[in-house]
This record gives sequence, C-alpha cells and structure tokens, in this order.
Amino acid sequence: MAAVARNHLRYHLCLRSFSSAASILNPSDPSAVLTSKQKSRAAHALLKSETDPSRIVDICRAAALSPSSSHVDRVALSTAVSALADSRSFSQVRSLLDSLPSSALPHSIVLYGQAGMLEDAIRAFRECKFPSARSLNSLLFACILAGRHDEVGRIFRDFPAAHGIAPNVDTYNTVVKAFCESGTSRSFYSVLDEMCRAGIKPNMTTFCTALDGFYREERFEDVDKVLGLMKKHDCYPGLSAYNVRIQSLCKLKRSSDAKALFKEMVATGMKPNWVTYNHLVYGFCKEGNLDEAKKLYKEMRGRGCIPNSKFYFTLIYYLCQGEDFEAALAVCKDTMARNWVPCYSTMKMLVKGLVSKSKVEEARDVMEKVKEKFSGNTDMWKEVEEALPQ
Repeated sequence: MAAVARNHLRYHLCLRSFSSAASILNPSDPSAVLTSKQKSRAAHALLKSETDPSRIVDICRAAALSPSSSHVDRVALSTAVSALADSRSFSQVRSLLDSLPSSALPHSIVLYGQAGMLEDAIRAFRECKFPSARSLNSLLFACILAGRHDEVGRIFRDFPAAHGIAPNVDTYNTVVKAFCESGTSRSFYSVLDEMCRAGIKPNMTTFCTALDGFYREERFEDVDKVLGLMKKHDCYPGLSAYNVRIQSLCKLKRSSDAKALFKEMVATGMKPNWVTYNHLVYGFCKEGNLDEAKKLYKEMRGRGCIPNSKFYFTLIYYLCQGEDFEAALAVCKDTMARNWVPCYSTMKMLVKGLVSKSKVEEARDVMEKVKEKFSGNTDMWKEVEEALPQ
C-alpha cells in the first residue's frame, strides 16, 4: 500500500511540472518518467485547459493517445476533438484522427461525427479494408453525433449490401435511436418488423430507446404498445426500462406520475438504484418541490444507494436556490465525507446563505474545508471572507 501511495504522489508531483507536450515525453527530472497510463492522464489534464490547436495535437501525439488502448485515451481524444472542433480547426482534427492506427478506425469514425465532420467519417469508413458491423454502427452513430439524423436512413439502406455487411442488433438499435431523437419515433415499428424478418432478436436497449422517444413526443398510447411488445418478445420490463420511464416523465415535469410509477415498481419487488432516485430527485427539484426531493434523498440513503458526485452537487445547488441552506449543508457534509466538493459558485452560494441565516460558524467551517481542499483557489474566497461578521 505504501508503494502505491508513493507512486500516486509521484504522479501528481510530476503532473504539476508538465506544461507542454514535450515535457510528457522528456521530463527534465529523470524520476518523473511516467507509465503509458500516467502519460494519458497527464495529457488529458493538459488538454482540459489547452486552446491552441497545434499544441492540442502535439499533446495527443506526445502521449501516443489511441482510443483502442484505454478509456482514459478515449476521453482525452474526445476532449481534444471537441476543443479543435470548437475552434473550427477541422484540418487539425483530420490530421490527428488520420494518424491513428487502423485498429482505432471505429473510434475515429465516431470522433469525426463528434466534430461534425460527417463526410470525413464516411471517407474513413470507405477506406476501411475490412468493413464490419462495428464500423457501420460507428458511422451510424457518427451521423447522430453530427446532428445528421437524416443520413442514418440512407446509410442503413445502402451501405450494408454495398459493403457486404450483415447488420446486427446494435445496428438496428442505432437506427431506432436516430428516429426517436429526430421526432419520428413511430418509425420504430417498421425497424422492429425488419429486425424480425432478419432473424435478429430485439433487446432491452431496442425497447428502452423506443420508450424514451414516445415519451418525448408524448405518445402515451405508443408507450403502452411498446410495453406490450416487450412481453411478446420475451423482453420483460426490468429496472432499466423503469428508469427510462421515470426519467422521461420527470423531463415532462410529471414527477408525481414518475413517483407513482416508482411505487408500482417497488411493489413488484424490484429494487431501485441510485439512478432511479437521481431522476426523481432532479425532477422534483426542477419543479420546486424540495420537500419531496429531501424525502427521496433520505429514503435513498436508507436503502444504501450511493450516488455519484453530480447527484450531490445538483441537490445542493437546488436546495441553495430554494434557500434551504441547513438541508444543503447536511448534504454538503455527506458529499465532503466522500472527498467530493461542489463548484465554487455553489459553495459560495451556500456560505452566503448560511451567513444570512446567522450560521456564521458553519459558513466559516465550510469555507475553510474548501480552501484546504483547493489551496490554489484561496484568493477567490478573500472577498467572501472579509464580508463575514466578526
């Protein structure tokens, strides 16, 4: 354990000295040489704040990022491509992605879609020596990311036969997703019929995607029809289906209906997870019903469900917006116990709110803990600290 801790500390100390792509490959301190995974993390840390297109590409190449290597590499490349696309440096996107190894082609196609460069995504697909269902699925998904849902139907219709590809269940699911996101969810039925004719069994993703689309278009009769089709295809609604339905109702500001569905789910013996509670809490917060949100949070804790950091941050934000600062403080303590701290603006709102309720000591305590966690942001708190009652 001590060795692991030392290695972790060395990584973070090294990371502070990496101000350029060259420093990743050739650090001045010989003891700062990083493993491949640490290089990827160092590159991602640099990419999150880098805006110069040339340096972005240099960082990716210095760390030898490849989407087929690790999740960290995929996240870092996605960050890089987003930054390049935002600055409209499309030639740099092309230079970066075209230089990736052939094994990374499906990921490259998706990243072209993320950059809004669909023609390049199609070019990359056509250049593939051995086109497969995976590369086809990547191209269809690239269309969705590029906002070119209209192209999905054409590619799905023409490309499989032209390139000798047999679509699989993921292919059909991506097509359903495109229809549902573009407001034509009823096309789901024709896609389902085609799946059946091809001998491909629909799965939970197929039906959950359709449910999400029909809820979005408020086609509740179709929701019931899909639930019936699920049973017909021996794909009985599980937790994922209930979570989609609960989230969809909350998005429509029908959180009370979502709560009723939640109770129905629990009555069947199905156990909710933190995602279920996340949808409900967020829904009630958006509708201004903080009492219900707090009850659900308490219930979630009682069930032992542990959410991610974003859940806590969102709840604290809305509690502060509703001026329920004591409840926000209680949630904040739970959050900080897990070493998670909300953003500065939310914490500032909480500190000022506690002061307004004459809870100055609590406000000071929160502020000191945040300053201790983020020592580099101490100056940001100076104005707030000086305004505190002495």
